[in-house]
Amino acid sequence: MSMTAHGAALPETISFEDFLSAYDGVRAEWVDGSVVPMSPASDRHQNVADFLTALMRYWAEKHRLGTVRSSQILMRLGKAARVPDVLFLESGNRERLLPNHLEGPADLVVEIANPESRGRDRGEKFYEYEQAGVREYWLIDPLRETAEIFRPDVRGRYAPAADGNSSRLRSEVLRGFWIESRWLWSEPMPTLESVLIEWGLIPG
Repeated sequence: MSMTAHGAALPETISFEDFLSAYDGVRAEWVDGSVVPMSPASDRHQNVADFLTALMRYWAEKHRLGTVRSSQILMRLGKAARVPDVLFLESGNRERLLPNHLEGPADLVVEIANPESRGRDRGEKFYEYEQAGVREYWLIDPLRETAEIFRPDVRGRYAPAADGNSSRLRSEVLRGFWIESRWLWSEPMPTLESVLIEWGLIPG
C-alpha cells in the first residue's frame, strides 16, 4: 500500500486527481497510477539547482521570455507526472501552468542526476520528455562533472546538442542564455553579480 502525507493507506493505483490531493507538498512523482517517492536532495544537488534557477529566472524575466520554476512543480505528461529540478515555460504557453501542476511539457527541462536518479534521468524520463515534446533537455551530473543538452532532431528524437565535456552550455529555447559548465562545479559557485558582469548586463 502507498501512504498519503497524513499516513493513510491508499490503493496500489491512484488517479492523478487523488494524487494531487493526497500528496500535496510531498516529494513524489506519479507514474501510470503509481506513486514514486523521491529521495531528499543532497546539498550539492540543491546548490546546482538553486544556482541554475536563479540564473535562468533572471534571464527569462530580464528578456521577458517566460516563466522559470524549480523542483516542486509537477509536470504532467500523459500517464506520468514528473518533478523536474528546473523548468522553463515560454510566455505563450503560460496558460498550461495551473495552480497545482503544469499540464503538458515545459519548453526546457533540467534534471540534476545523483546515484539514485541517474538511470531514471537517462532512461524513463529521457524518453518521456522526448515523446511529450520537451524541446530542450539539460542533464547535469555534479558527481561526474558532466553536463549534456539534448534537442529533438528532424525525427523528433533527442540528439546531443552539447556533450558532457562542453565548456560552454547554450540554450536555443531560453534564447540567448549561456553558462560556463565549470561554474557548476566551482566551490564556491560564482555569485549572481559576477555572472551578470560576465554576461555584460552590469558593469564590472
